[in-house]
Order: sequence, then C-alpha cells, then structure tokens
Amino acid sequence: MRTLVDIPTNDMKELTRRSKAEKRSRASLIRDAISAYLKKPSAEKEVPGFGLWKDYPIDGVEYQRKIRSEW
Repeated sequence: MRTLVDIPTNDMKELTRRSKAEKRSRASLIRDAISAYLKKPSAEKEVPGFGLWKDYPIDGVEYQRKIRSEW
C-alpha cells in the first residue's frame, strides 16, 4: 500500500545519506522503521472493567449514588 507522508528536509537528507550508505532504498528503510516501531509495546494499557470494584470497600452503585448526591 502506498501513502503520502511529509518528512522534514533534514530528516530526508539523513534518510537519503543512510540509504546510499546501506545501498538500500529509502522506502525500504522507512518500512523497516515502521515495523520496528509497531513491534514495541503500545503505551496504552488495557484497563479491565470486569471485577474493577471487587477490592473496594464500597459497592459501585452505592459509590455512584454518593457522588451524584453532591449534584
């Protein structure tokens, strides 16, 4: 799949320099960089919803009523 991406001039110059040094296309270097980035763990953590209130001393519905009573 093709995509259009704006790359700053200085980054493009460095990318061109590295592609010549490694005798690889810029596209190949960009694909490898994207693959490496996507292999890293995501910053987002899944927060489980089921059983979220099990260790709280107050029931979830009771808590909602309490905070809503302030309105």
